Amino acid sequence: MNTDEFRKYGKEVVDTVADYYDDVNDLKPFPDVEPGFLFKLLPQEAPFLPESFEAIQEDIKTKIMPGMTNWQSGNFYAWFSSSSSFPAMLGEYYSLMFNVIGFSWLGSPAAAELEIIVMDWLAKLLGLDKRYLSLNADGTMSKGGGSIQTTASESLVSCMVAGREMALDRLRKGGMSEDELGQHRHKMVAYVSDQTHCSGEKAANILGCKVHTVQTDGLFRLTKQALNKAILEDKSKGLIPFFVCGSFGTTNTNAIDDLSGIADVVEAEHLWYHVDAAYAGAALVCPEFRSLAQGIERADSLSINPHKWLLTNFDCSALWVADSTYLEKGMCIKREYLPRNEGSRVMREFSDWQIPLGKRFRALKLWFVMRMYGVSGICSHIRGHVEQAKWLERQLIENGNFEIMAPVVFGLVVFRINPDVLNLQGNVDSINRVNIEFIQRINSEGKVFIMNSLLNEQVALRAPIGAVHGSQKNTELLFCVLVKHLNALITTF
Repeated sequence: MNTDEFRKYGKEVVDTVADYYDDVNDLKPFPDVEPGFLFKLLPQEAPFLPESFEAIQEDIKTKIMPGMTNWQSGNFYAWFSSSSSFPAMLGEYYSLMFNVIGFSWLGSPAAAELEIIVMDWLAKLLGLDKRYLSLNADGTMSKGGGSIQTTASESLVSCMVAGREMALDRLRKGGMSEDELGQHRHKMVAYVSDQTHCSGEKAANILGCKVHTVQTDGLFRLTKQALNKAILEDKSKGLIPFFVCGSFGTTNTNAIDDLSGIADVVEAEHLWYHVDAAYAGAALVCPEFRSLAQGIERADSLSINPHKWLLTNFDCSALWVADSTYLEKGMCIKREYLPRNEGSRVMREFSDWQIPLGKRFRALKLWFVMRMYGVSGICSHIRGHVEQAKWLERQLIENGNFEIMAPVVFGLVVFRINPDVLNLQGNVDSINRVNIEFIQRINSEGKVFIMNSLLNEQVALRAPIGAVHGSQKNTELLFCVLVKHLNALITTF
């Protein structure tokens, strides 16, 4: 394909993208397909001779698009939204154009420095403590700072590595030899709650350490008392606590852990403290939500996913550390084919802050979003979704046939059928079966796509509101669908 053909076909692709977004709310959020449908439609081997763009474009429209889950639909409520905005797409186009592998400043000076700038912009936009900024007031590099990772899951693994290195360093200073350290690694324990994202347990599996899942309280929060008790129990068994993950907005309910209380315990025990704020952290752009995050400034690291609620296309996960010493100690691998900037002003080597060596130029799309929306536009985006969630909560309560299962703080509404409506009080299994059937009826119709969670063995529906291209009309449709199917279900009892 030459540049003339690229211009022609590129315009066609842009038109297809624009048409898709014009119509996305009219499409079924989940497709009518069965597992293996595409295997029957596409050949089993790649073509020997080149095929035309027109043929591929036709397959996109007739074979790929009919099998797509439409995450960008305002009627998609299965999981937290995957943000998508036109400014972010434009930034992504430029990233594709440059196609750098930005593992170091030498790999691409502009890519490395823009990431530093953009992450400091975002930290300030969120009201984070200055120790998470990369640039000091005099323009020199600080010990802390931010880096764009692929996902919060990768961020958690990286920070757990940093926590392990900090613990090993503490044990060395206590007189333990390297051989002894090797024998004690299997005793190291990371702490998560029963509401922590599954990436916490996966990170521990990757590191080969133990994981202690601490039970949350009645509001699904990890508390100071529960964490302290778990740590003391493990220490009495000869285990070595080294890492704690707190949550600002859990996946199931958007619960906020006792961030300050956890920090008290962590500081007393000299552990690494990571805060997962993947979804709800975005709300901190609005000053009215910052009081909910008291204690977050005491974390050694924290992560927020702009690709969830900050208008930036996947993947883009923001990670900040207060001091990168142990992160770099765990991640830095030096080779002669990876020369480093050794000038008078040493710049950050982002390969020392992440699992992979290479790094895409993700800062561009975040830069585009922050410039083209501005602080005012981003705050309006967040507040609009919170208002819609509050509206839905009010409707469900006023209807009387639904039960709200967790406080609605951000854009997530968690609810179920009120057991009193079906005279199922106390019969947990029956209540759960009815709610599962309720979800199946809703999804079978195809107007909205919603999923369930499990809270204290009780099935609940989750409605996360956050689609960039959705509106109040979509939330109203969701409520109408819920009422319609509940009324139909009631008639069967």
